[in-house]
Amino acid sequence: MLYDWNAISPQVISFERPDRVVLNDETLRDGLQSPSVRQPSIDEKQKFLRLLPRIGVKAADIGYDGASAAALADVVVLARTIEQEKLGITPNCAGRTHRADIDPILEAQQRSGVAIQAALFIGSSAIRQWVEGWDLDGLKRIVHDAVSYAQTRGLDVMFVTEDTTRARPEDLGPIYLTAVDAGASRLCISDTVGHATPVGVQHLVGFLRSCLNGAGFSQIALDWHGHRDRGLDVVNALAALSAGVERVHGCALGIGERVGNAAMDEMLVNLVLMGWMDQDLTALGEYCALGSSMTGMPIPSNYPVVGADAFLTSTGVHAAAVAKAYAKGDTWLADRVYSSVPASLVGRRQSIAVGPMSGKSNVEFWLQGHGVESTTERVASVLDTAKTASHVLNDAEIGAALAPFEKQECSAIPLSKRSSPVPVS
Repeated sequence: MLYDWNAISPQVISFERPDRVVLNDETLRDGLQSPSVRQPSIDEKQKFLRLLPRIGVKAADIGYDGASAAALADVVVLARTIEQEKLGITPNCAGRTHRADIDPILEAQQRSGVAIQAALFIGSSAIRQWVEGWDLDGLKRIVHDAVSYAQTRGLDVMFVTEDTTRARPEDLGPIYLTAVDAGASRLCISDTVGHATPVGVQHLVGFLRSCLNGAGFSQIALDWHGHRDRGLDVVNALAALSAGVERVHGCALGIGERVGNAAMDEMLVNLVLMGWMDQDLTALGEYCALGSSMTGMPIPSNYPVVGADAFLTSTGVHAAAVAKAYAKGDTWLADRVYSSVPASLVGRRQSIAVGPMSGKSNVEFWLQGHGVESTTERVASVLDTAKTASHVLNDAEIGAALAPFEKQECSAIPLSKRSSPVPVS
């Protein structure tokens, strides 16, 4: 009932640099299927689309236009926005392998005058077949009819199997080859329930590529669509690219159904740090901030790279090392001595706070940064306050600790601003 690609021997994984990396943003479709999101306005969706080229995203699912008349209208506007503003994004829309979903994509393409790829999906695993009452021959008929219907009416088709990572190879091969025979130009492997491990991903991609090559379809491009139920979303996407997938999908902040999709922002950071992409990521904070505000999904303080605490430390040992690096006049060193991700990569800076776990270096750094002379008495007063607090001190609390010595006004930048998820200079 559940085929486990993760358990195939040998258990070996390698991360070789792919020949090509293309990113497909799913925030405006799969991301909005999260039970907790607010549905954004069309203006917010347009602003979001405009950010994608700035972070290196070349494709986007712009909506499930078969859901409603309003969804269809938004897709038309977004497709026109891409074309009129020359955003360089390839739009696609998801739909079931059913004419009720294919026809709205056709209508959106006709009304907008913009080519829209149809991402047509159907379940493939044995457990899904059992629940739905499907058999392999019936699945193949559905796939052939849907793909050929869309393709002969002018839609470019990416055929998607749901729950691919738990489907049997004897089912996957015939289903995918049926879709290609019917006219699909691209195939997508989906880890719909977040089941896969990196080893399983590479076994599966290798199997599908072998099937296509053996049938004379080596030119067919492959996509990977992953979810994060086991927290393996990013590493699985990297494994898929290394195994021969050309395009991977993700959402801002990893939002989506259940616990979400692969996090586009985290993927981008890793792709750049691994040297698989050469991309300016200084707009990444803005991308995540808009993704958060337009959906009502808050960014946790400890969220990687764009969270408020990502480049903020209040620990004495860490702060001392960062402060010493800054004292050497070496910002490159300060950005890396206690961080594997340079803050400057995303337009931010390393920051030091003062709290219960702090030492003298934290206080001295704060005083220096705020133009206050560092004296033994001032440092001791602030440190005593911090050691008896239950939290990191804000600027007002530090100012109160300094008040007995002088009424000097500190031109302080609030900590909330210095550690904002939006990039700061």
